[in-house]
Amino acid sequence: MNKQQLIVELQTHGLKLVEQEIGAAGRKGGAGPSDHKAVTVDGTTVMVPIYNSPAAQSPYTIGIDKTTNQMLLQLDREAIASINFPHQPKFYSLTTADGIPYSQIALLHSRDVLATTVLQTCIRYGNTATSCQFCAIGQSLAAGRTIARKTPAQLAEVAEAAVRLDGVKQMVMTTGTPNTSDRGAAYLTECAKAIKARVNLPMQAQCEPPDDFIWFDRMKAAGIDSLGMHLEAADPQVRAKIMPGKATVPMEYYFEAFAAAVKVFGWGQVNTYLLAGLGDSLETLLDVCDRLIQIGVYPFVVPFVPITGTSLANHPAPKSEFMFTLYEQVGAMLKQAGMSSEEIKAGCAKCGACSALSNFEK
Repeated sequence: MNKQQLIVELQTHGLKLVEQEIGAAGRKGGAGPSDHKAVTVDGTTVMVPIYNSPAAQSPYTIGIDKTTNQMLLQLDREAIASINFPHQPKFYSLTTADGIPYSQIALLHSRDVLATTVLQTCIRYGNTATSCQFCAIGQSLAAGRTIARKTPAQLAEVAEAAVRLDGVKQMVMTTGTPNTSDRGAAYLTECAKAIKARVNLPMQAQCEPPDDFIWFDRMKAAGIDSLGMHLEAADPQVRAKIMPGKATVPMEYYFEAFAAAVKVFGWGQVNTYLLAGLGDSLETLLDVCDRLIQIGVYPFVVPFVPITGTSLANHPAPKSEFMFTLYEQVGAMLKQAGMSSEEIKAGCAKCGACSALSNFEK
């Protein structure tokens, strides 16, 4: 099994760990890669599901080489690769000037990415008529692992420490959607200004398309280097079923916003999440990826991960064969277009740890 296949397998099947192996770096609930843990397999760091139902049944486990004491990745109890876990970052041990643990403000993703949800509440969450069924944004808040609103000053303080103490290379700021027409762009702009005034850190912001595309200029001027606006699903029926609130924002409006954002941030500096496995066919996903690439948007294709406690907790993860075919074909599109995750200044696609796509670009 080559590295491409192994990453695809791990991200679809997950990794079965016993409690003492999980350590402090696991991500349970919340926004972003939830129920995951960063693992380094043969030198490549990826985010792998560990807390959800597929992981509990995974054929992938951890073993120890008794001679070298090195951790080994096992498939059906047979060692197949070396594996280790990134250390807990040093900035986690600190608290802000106003007494909040740094880990409640922002978290380390992969090896060198600082990630935060600036507003941990969303107008769509908590109401089955509007909520995205895969979303767990409220779980970490309810469990006391984060706070509802991170202030610009707090974010700047944590970002500076993460760069200084742990060598963080980029930052991702996402947000729950507030009840404002800018869809969170205004607050992301305010946070970015404070962070960039404190530390020169490449930064991506993520939100729904705002009502006025002038916000893209304001975000760029504030120091935001790239933008994420996430479709998650493409088929209208899948969108309406899985994320009824977001589905009220038409696909065509997203594409208008994408085109406007590319003019501001540049070709390849705008990306969108596509969660494969929610119900979109291979053909639908390939069609929308092709359309996105043609207008300069990087389609960050990620396998859907069922998260414990959500409406889709028991929804199956996509088959590894499906993901491999999808990655191969999207990778070929990216290569033909000359678009690469390496060229993105900051963001999820730049990090790439939640997807195997970057391994298929070359």
